[in-house]
Amino acid sequence: MSKAEPSSDQKPPKKRRQWRAFQRKPLAKSQLATRARKVESSTLRHAHRFVLKRLNSLRLARRHIIAWSIVVSVVLLGIGAQLFLYADTYTELAPARGGTYAEGAVGIIDNLNPIYASSGAEVAASRLMFSSLYSYDSTGKLIPDLAKSIKRSKDGDAYTVVLRDNAKWHDGADVTAEDVVFTIATIKDPEARARASLQVNWRDIKVEQLDDLTVRFSLPPYAAFAHALTFPVLPKHILQSVAPGALQENSFSTAPIGSGPFEFRLLQTSDSVANRKVVHMRANTNYYGGAPRLDRFELYGYESSDDVVLALKARALSGAVEVPRSVIPELGDAYTVQQHPVDNGVYVLLNNANPLLKDVKMRQIIQRIIDTEQVRADVGGGVRELHLPFIGEHIASGGLPAAPQVNRAKAAKLLDNAKWKRSAPDGVRKRSGKEELALKITTTKNPQYERAANSIAEQLREAGFAIDVVVLDDKQPNSNFIGNVLQQRDYDMLVYELPIGADPDVYAYWHSSQLGMTGYNFANYSNATADAALSSARDRADQKLRDSKYVTFAKQWLSDAPAIGLYQQSIIYVHRPSAHTMPSDAVFVSATDRYADVTNWTVESEEVYKTP
Repeated sequence: MSKAEPSSDQKPPKKRRQWRAFQRKPLAKSQLATRARKVESSTLRHAHRFVLKRLNSLRLARRHIIAWSIVVSVVLLGIGAQLFLYADTYTELAPARGGTYAEGAVGIIDNLNPIYASSGAEVAASRLMFSSLYSYDSTGKLIPDLAKSIKRSKDGDAYTVVLRDNAKWHDGADVTAEDVVFTIATIKDPEARARASLQVNWRDIKVEQLDDLTVRFSLPPYAAFAHALTFPVLPKHILQSVAPGALQENSFSTAPIGSGPFEFRLLQTSDSVANRKVVHMRANTNYYGGAPRLDRFELYGYESSDDVVLALKARALSGAVEVPRSVIPELGDAYTVQQHPVDNGVYVLLNNANPLLKDVKMRQIIQRIIDTEQVRADVGGGVRELHLPFIGEHIASGGLPAAPQVNRAKAAKLLDNAKWKRSAPDGVRKRSGKEELALKITTTKNPQYERAANSIAEQLREAGFAIDVVVLDDKQPNSNFIGNVLQQRDYDMLVYELPIGADPDVYAYWHSSQLGMTGYNFANYSNATADAALSSARDRADQKLRDSKYVTFAKQWLSDAPAIGLYQQSIIYVHRPSAHTMPSDAVFVSATDRYADVTNWTVESEEVYKTP
């Protein structure tokens, strides 16, 4: 059978596309070399065009860059040198906010209730944490504090004080007139046992509340009454339930609530053996006088100025008060030193009740012997002359008597005329060959007072007196200097510091009504002319008339010589150079007036640009 033919309806099979295999064509060596040369030539042209020319441009640019870099560097160095050399022209050091100021003060800290504050450290703590109706600014001027205004009645027997309405206690309660009335009532209450210097100001004064912010004081006419309004105000809402007799021992005395620029945080014992304590305070951000720039204030109480000096040398303090002048060189450049006079006078009081000193002629003899300029030099210098019973600058009208002149030749002649003859071999003067011209000089333990006492003793010994110097440590708890010595007037001559204040009213020290154990007439001085002048000056509102009365009193006082003014006291304050404290020209009535601008104190400084 033959093969079958395909039918007409069947498609013929597709033919597969066939690719020819890639065939390598042979390449002659001459052609390869030619092509290589072409590639090389093209590459060189490309490199020359895009690389070598740009490298040349880069070298040229590099020279310009280096040149400009040098120019810019020189300019920058010049600007830097100018800023370094003339930085003071553009910048200045300014106080920086924040930080902790640590201050050292002399005195044990046992009681933080201000009506019991006795040591310098306790009084300082009171000033920082409590407010007064009035206070002194950094110029020594009396200005309102808690008070907004004061009005004196026509006859001078009443003062009406209006309080500011934005003062608050540290617990947030409002300060009101009730607090003022409560404070004075507490001070006057004998069971409360407030310190005597506060009590004496309020014995004959009546206080009443007129409304929430108004108080009226009724009293015998007293021109200087406004100066008595610097007492610290206590919070009635905290203490009204405490019996007056239990107030001193109350917990408030170790954890007080005040209204001042700093509020209490902690009373810490840093040395139990030395009874050294630290009061930790923080800024009162709600203080009506403006929040302090410091965050915290730490007040360290030291037993003596020697302990303060040791702390300063250890760089443990930002600042300190009552630093002895003799140690200032030892502190080097670590602290800035400021000295400010205060309205206190250091006197040698002559006990007019003493058998020898009750004779005005003997007191005048001593007045002619003692060279107060020599005393001031012996205590270390740097203190002002004070020959009056008050601060002379407080009498604006002038006319004050001059200081007595030293005249030892005349003093010797007067002693001879009084039958006080020198005896051999000690040279001590005796009367009738038996009775020695002997006196005792008493003072308290204080380097400055001791030098003053020894200087006076040496001068009197040269004149033929037999002198003993007795130094009492009034800081010891069992010494009772006030009760056993001061109130008993147990001394012949006493080197003592009297707080005088910003007004010439020294009635408390020299009027005969202040004789006796409870009075402050420590010289036992009595003179009718002096009494009349002091009493009259208190009643007069006219300043010129008051001044004339005090001039009369000063003349009589110098003639009677119940005491001899040695010098006006001053305080030496040191602080770190970076700290900002009181102005260098500040005037203080008392040492705690250094806090007049404490809200502006800072512990560090920062550099700021000056503003035009």
